[in-house]
Amino acid sequence: MPRLIAELWVQAYLTRLRLADIPAFVIARGDATAGAVLVKQNPLDGSASLYQRTVDIFTGDRIWTELARGPDQTVEAAIAKQRSFDPDLWVIEVEDRDGRHLLDEPGLDS
Repeated sequence: MPRLIAELWVQAYLTRLRLADIPAFVIARGDATAGAVLVKQNPLDGSASLYQRTVDIFTGDRIWTELARGPDQTVEAAIAKQRSFDPDLWVIEVEDRDGRHLLDEPGLDS
């Protein structure tokens, strides 16, 4: 299956979040065609989780995995580390007190 260009996926994701009344913001704009995407879920309580898409080595499927979790500063440090060696990286921050990010929904789950 061909991959969507990064910018198109980001716009579709932001639209899906907006339709669910979940605020989200592009914190860092990456390469429009091939940039990887990190999603920071911020429940607005001083903590956060960071997700990245990886490849399942057994199935070859692209899945979302948790890269970091903890105090917001810890997650921000993980983002800074990733951006230090990948300047084409997109970072989206999702703000939802219930911890929703929609990454597990059909169309976004892989």
